[in-house]
Amino acid sequence: MTSGLRALTARGWSFLASGAAALLCAFLLGEHDLLRIGVLIISLPLLAAMVVSRTRYRLSCARRLDPPRVPVGGEATVTLRLENVTRLPTGLLMIEDTVPYALGARPRFVLDRVEALGIREIDYRVRSDLRGRFGIGPLTVRITDPFGLVELTRSFSISDTLVVTPQVVPLPRVRLSGELAGGGESRTRSVAAAGDDDVAPREYRQGDDLRRVHWRSTARYGELMVRREEQQWQSRGALLLDTRRYAHRGEGPRSSFEVAVSAAASIGLHLAHEGLGLRLVTDQGAERLPETGLSWALLDTLAEVRTSPAR
Repeated sequence: MTSGLRALTARGWSFLASGAAALLCAFLLGEHDLLRIGVLIISLPLLAAMVVSRTRYRLSCARRLDPPRVPVGGEATVTLRLENVTRLPTGLLMIEDTVPYALGARPRFVLDRVEALGIREIDYRVRSDLRGRFGIGPLTVRITDPFGLVELTRSFSISDTLVVTPQVVPLPRVRLSGELAGGGESRTRSVAAAGDDDVAPREYRQGDDLRRVHWRSTARYGELMVRREEQQWQSRGALLLDTRRYAHRGEGPRSSFEVAVSAAASIGLHLAHEGLGLRLVTDQGAERLPETGLSWALLDTLAEVRTSPAR
């Protein structure tokens, strides 16, 4: 009951004040009808506070981002899935999701009633003209009575992250010097020069070619051992991005720094699609990007890069 009284809205407190004034006037004037009206007005917010405070809704919430990564200026769809996991229907629910200012205003929705074990899905769109990682959530649910006298707020703990990546410009295909460097042959020649004893074997696996069985290691370890596959060499490159603040001009999406980040993303994705391994170099040092998922790793890194005061 105490939590219900703390959750009284301005309308609820107005009802209490009006009821108290009606009771005072009824006692002073000796009006029994006014006394009944005062009791009715006071009882409404008290009953609403008691009912809402005793209500034990159990709601589950899930959020889905489609897509989880968008380029600058792109839109993503956020889908909220609310499920009433109790066997009691809910009352009026006001839903508000937490989004950063860069993604727009906070979305608000009103659900009139969710039946027992019912499910509701709500969609809204977000858009950003700034790069970065933006947290979405937690979701806030406000439970109110039909008269709007009491309002309780419950929050979920789950949150998701939307990654806004730099703008990528498609580049024409250009033959890169050294793109054919490396391969299985150089590795084979080095193994042949080193000698058969230096071959690093591994245990036999189902489907391995029996012609690759390394008999000397098999005799040593007591189980079938095979020569490792030839290691394929991969050309690598360094992507240099000048992040020094004094080297750039302008502010916001049209600044020279944002153009440089967009250029780095465009060139990096072009090289990644050509099969090159990359490392990103700034004035803070070099960061080697993973070979698997290189494109996403590069975009995620460039989404958060900022200027530095270094000279």
